[in-house]
Amino acid sequence: MLYWLTEFSDQIQLFNLFRYLTFRTGGALITSAFIVFLFGPRVISALRLRQGKGQPIRADGPQTHFKKAGTPTMGGLMILFGIIGSTLLWGNLGSVYVWVVLMVMTGFGIIGFYDDYLKVTKQTDKGFSGRARLALEFLIAGTAAFIIMRTGNEPFSSSLTFPFFKDWLVNLGWFFIPFAAFVMVGAGNAVNLTDGLDGLAIVPIMIAASTFGVIAYLSGNAIFAEYLQIHFVPGTGDLAVVLGAVIGASLGFLWFNAPPAAIFMGDTGSLALGGLIGAVAVAAKHEIVLAIVGGLFVMEALSVIIQVGYFKATGRRVFLMAPIHHHFEKLGWTESQVVIRFWIIAFILALVGLATLKLR
Repeated sequence: MLYWLTEFSDQIQLFNLFRYLTFRTGGALITSAFIVFLFGPRVISALRLRQGKGQPIRADGPQTHFKKAGTPTMGGLMILFGIIGSTLLWGNLGSVYVWVVLMVMTGFGIIGFYDDYLKVTKQTDKGFSGRARLALEFLIAGTAAFIIMRTGNEPFSSSLTFPFFKDWLVNLGWFFIPFAAFVMVGAGNAVNLTDGLDGLAIVPIMIAASTFGVIAYLSGNAIFAEYLQIHFVPGTGDLAVVLGAVIGASLGFLWFNAPPAAIFMGDTGSLALGGLIGAVAVAAKHEIVLAIVGGLFVMEALSVIIQVGYFKATGRRVFLMAPIHHHFEKLGWTESQVVIRFWIIAFILALVGLATLKLR
């Protein structure tokens, strides 16, 4: 909304500030953090009052988790409100990419909210039907993928790019839509699986958002894209503002989610944020880099897939418990050890992902 003030920059030079992505990204970060800090306590009190017993704790989980019983969930609402409010204020609302990313985030957030609602009201760790949930996610992600493909210049917009190789493109044609949808749905559910310990998911989300904020900014700038020999994607620079809002809202949420957590993010937040980052990766043509930057999320998702597949095939387990962060808890790691060590892994992977921008 403030971006529109640039139309009056001839009369008031101060309004030129709103042309700069870096300025608006910083403004979005501060604003979203302020929104969450301001309304967080009220949201937590309201959710605690309405939810009563809070989020159900897995009966087969680590014993240390039972002391968290009664902690309210759906804290992702705080994050989403912060992101949406801040983006509407600082973002370029004429950008198709901004609206597509917000659409994926909001759609996934609604699905996650309904899942959390069922778990809380029925007091079970089984929520929304898995097949129905995935079907809705693919519907939303597929729509977003179609819009992204039609917004860009074909055949580039329907092509898959590869890190380390500037000229290596694979035109997927209409298959780009299911591929891109898989990236968004996979990212959303991978983050969702990671969200099992206080602070475990939110910091890697901030790290991934920071990384893709840089990538989106550089990809959307013709000069920087040419210098780094990466593909120029006009319009994606505006996504840096959205990701700035993600970082700010996540910082605000971490204040309340720090151990011992006063509130859990729930599927409402984890599914939405994962889908958002997946959508940004698709829009900026860095889908494969997402697998590197979000390697921690990939590891968590693979641990569940391996555990379930191996158990069905042999009746035995590979890990003591999946997702893999619970495996390390079962081995005797404290919760803080698991969380901090996983943060370190996420940070290292983000640096590797950024390195792909120059190694071409």
